[in-house]
Amino acid sequence: MRTAVLSDIIDLIGGGTPKTSKPEFWSGDIPWLSVVDFGGDGRWVDKAEKTITNLGLENSSTKLLKSGDIIISARGTVGELAQLKRPMAFNQSCYGIRARTGVDQDFLYYLLKKSVNDLRRQSHGGVFNTITRSTFDVVSISIPSIVTQKKIADILSSLDEKIELNRRMNETLEQLGQALFRYYFVDKTKRGNNIQTLPLGERIRPKRGKSLQSKNMIDGNIPVISGGLKPAGFHNKANTVAPVITISASGANAGFVSVWGEPVWSADSSYIDSTMTKYVYTYYLFLKNKQKEIYDMQTGSGQPHIYPKHIGLLEIADLSECEFNDFEQRVRPLFDMIHENKKQIDYLSNIRDLLLPKLI
Repeated sequence: MRTAVLSDIIDLIGGGTPKTSKPEFWSGDIPWLSVVDFGGDGRWVDKAEKTITNLGLENSSTKLLKSGDIIISARGTVGELAQLKRPMAFNQSCYGIRARTGVDQDFLYYLLKKSVNDLRRQSHGGVFNTITRSTFDVVSISIPSIVTQKKIADILSSLDEKIELNRRMNETLEQLGQALFRYYFVDKTKRGNNIQTLPLGERIRPKRGKSLQSKNMIDGNIPVISGGLKPAGFHNKANTVAPVITISASGANAGFVSVWGEPVWSADSSYIDSTMTKYVYTYYLFLKNKQKEIYDMQTGSGQPHIYPKHIGLLEIADLSECEFNDFEQRVRPLFDMIHENKKQIDYLSNIRDLLLPKLI
């Protein structure tokens, strides 16, 4: 076992952005990563919202990372990590990280994950709002032999592989749900069965959640849903009845729609739960309103907002409860499986996170 600082064992690679005024630099075959493309609990990244051309790569400060390289967000949502499944470029708000000789790249991913967790804990009460090159000079780490590194990486990777399998299964199940949605509510129109619409607010009145500060959270297993893409914490009681749809109310993620198979505490989010929908609208509303157009309803020049009054303006099909119920009966088993897979993901993630500081 040897000790070092992170900058001793890695090559740190800076990113960049091709000129947006040059259309020939964009919409090519090279994925161009920003922090919106990775993070959370997922280890791997293989696609990005935006792509660049070889001209864009050659005429900017961005670099092409290799498959297996690691990317970390340095600003914005700081400390998000992912490992690349294919060569990709990236912007200047991130760093690319590559292991030097004697360090296993997969082990390095978990070492960085632990280091970020440690930095977050050390900044408790302060703000962990940026990572610079000097950050890697002050993080002390212990490096076991390469054989031990590979064994540790294999143990943790086996858990991440099971998590990834469940995630992909959920993506497939949701795609099946989307296909059913198109069959019932889109293809019918194409076939000449015109479906009238009406504002959502004429059928349902979405509710605004109640803010819950961390000091008021009582430790429990009820997710607290705020402006982020994952629970802001856990409480001992809920203010919704499952199944429930939450729509983030403020911040960069205002308008992000989630569906929960368990009761949650809706904090900085609006919600629609089964007490409002008699259960027959729930997954219709989720599949319809997950579309990106909900983001167009954001208001506020500085801090974006989406509130119940905006959600009530969304259009829904003017159909009978019987027709909605037929759709829900077909799509509900898919989401039951999705919810069970999410529980398995949470369970495996907790095991991995418990093992991480013990193994590294």
